[in-house]
Amino acid sequence: MSNNDTNREDKLKILERALDTFNRILERCWLCPRKCGVNRLNGEKGFCKSAKEIYISSFGPHFGEEKVLVGRFGSGTIFFTGCNLGCVYCQNYTISQLYEGYRISERELADIMLSLQQKGCHNINLVTPTHLVPQIMRALYYAIKEGLTVPLVFNCGGYESLSIIQMLKGIIDIYMPDIKYWESSASEQFSNAKDYPLIAKTAVKEMYNQVGDLLIDKEGVAYKGLLIRHLVLPNNLAGSKEILEFISTHISKYSFINIMDQYRPCFEAFKYPQLSRSITIEEYKRVIELAHSYGLKRGFL
Repeated sequence: MSNNDTNREDKLKILERALDTFNRILERCWLCPRKCGVNRLNGEKGFCKSAKEIYISSFGPHFGEEKVLVGRFGSGTIFFTGCNLGCVYCQNYTISQLYEGYRISERELADIMLSLQQKGCHNINLVTPTHLVPQIMRALYYAIKEGLTVPLVFNCGGYESLSIIQMLKGIIDIYMPDIKYWESSASEQFSNAKDYPLIAKTAVKEMYNQVGDLLIDKEGVAYKGLLIRHLVLPNNLAGSKEILEFISTHISKYSFINIMDQYRPCFEAFKYPQLSRSITIEEYKRVIELAHSYGLKRGFL
């Protein structure tokens, strides 16, 4: 039996044991730290605006992700509609906040995953999956049973329930969380999540404990590990210095970090003077210098 076959069998066993538990969570939803407690199986909706149905906005080979995910043939991205965060500057707000998308079944989601693999995509990149984990897990069960072997990427905002991340152990190959804020005052004002800093730090530690530093094959494509994203905000609103120090000290100096410079005012950002401009070159360079000063080297050069 090949390594891929062994990995498939292991994932199927984990999923078989977990699917009923995942489904029961929707009866009184606590998938994310908000713990809305709504019965999504009966059509009730909480903060994320999602009931039991899956809505996506798009899918396909994506060449705009990190190079280690894109490779030659692209990252097989699936963009899910809705979000458990309320970022006032979200660049994808029509999807996350306005719920732009269309409904698909779990079976159709499995077929999408298999089709992306067939097209040569190096991974299945689940974008904003947090609020739909039970449905995605059932689709994965179908897909893996029918031959899905490429790595699974959990591409999330970092606002994750520790219990749910622990349940994903052995299923997810690559975790790609944001670490957005260091201070709760900023996370409350700009993402409606006062407890975000503590939640994100705890979740990312667990992700690292499961998969370790990012592993990359001889073709330059990642197949397992942690990839952290950090968006530089104007006026140091993210607390980049403290976040980088945390990563270096409490995660790993070998952490692969995408320090992102693409912030621009979107959605409702113009309502907040501190967020109403793009970042400057100097602000971005300063964060890169800080990363170097803490011994971080991977991902942002």
